[in-house]
Amino acid sequence: MFSLGLDVSSGLLALNSYENRVYQFTAYPDHSVSAQKYVVKFYRPERWSPQQIQEEHDFAFELAGADIPMVAPLCFNGNSLQQYQGYYFAVFPSRGGRTLEVDNDEQLAMLGRFLGRMHQVGAKKPFSNRPTFSVDSHLLQSQQVLAKLELIPDYMRPAFDTVLQQVIDEASRQYQPGRQIRLHGDCHAGNLFYVDQGPFFVDLDDCRTGPAIQDIWMMLSGDQQEQRLTLELMLDEYEQYCDFDPAELKLIEPLRAMRIVHYMAWLARRWQDQAFVQSFPWFATDKYWEQQCLVLKEQLSLLQQPPLSLVPGY
Repeated sequence: MFSLGLDVSSGLLALNSYENRVYQFTAYPDHSVSAQKYVVKFYRPERWSPQQIQEEHDFAFELAGADIPMVAPLCFNGNSLQQYQGYYFAVFPSRGGRTLEVDNDEQLAMLGRFLGRMHQVGAKKPFSNRPTFSVDSHLLQSQQVLAKLELIPDYMRPAFDTVLQQVIDEASRQYQPGRQIRLHGDCHAGNLFYVDQGPFFVDLDDCRTGPAIQDIWMMLSGDQQEQRLTLELMLDEYEQYCDFDPAELKLIEPLRAMRIVHYMAWLARRWQDQAFVQSFPWFATDKYWEQQCLVLKEQLSLLQQPPLSLVPGY
């Protein structure tokens, strides 16, 4: 870090990240007598192009510039994306906070407000290099990966392939997005933290183009009534800044199906990485694939039910 003007006074503390290598450290910036905490993220080679990573950074700068609480990378010599021996990396200020409580109405209302502001910015222009949520990327390509995966036991293969195909067919039929904008893309509780001033966002590593509901649906849990109450609570704040199209509610279950299938394929793609083998040993067990068959059957049932709806005049 000396080349960036950071006099590191600690070792590197590995943080919980599998896709990239992420470390926290303490350093003295140039001409500073006080230590500060930072986070450095080394991007997995060949996952994103430099142009795609820079577009992630530019989106973070744009959001932070609009006073939206997003942790953006730091610039050194005018550049946020750094390179060392063929590896791309970025340095971020370390921010502490509590995990967002998805059952806390006040915090969910604040989140709805900040998502509305984020999407207001995200709708101003399109991404040029970042990908789009699509049936091809999340379902069809994932299916191809899983078809070659030898970890799925032979006795499970016919049942697994059959229900996977049914889920893909139904989700593909239903996933017909209208307006698409720049999104956080992976807006779950693990990427959201809370301080007294409100929630703040981290990790735009999966930012991409898609329907607005993608950044909202992962906050919904419970039965349809509970999901409806949470959604109405968030949308009351969201729509102060950005209109929401209720037609997007029919995309929730297709998007959930896309996440389930894509997650299985993500683990399969990374299985040669020993960090994945050590962290996800259950992925190679018969029990896991039996459970996944049940998960897919349950998701197929959800896809076949009427979509979530809002009460009139919510």
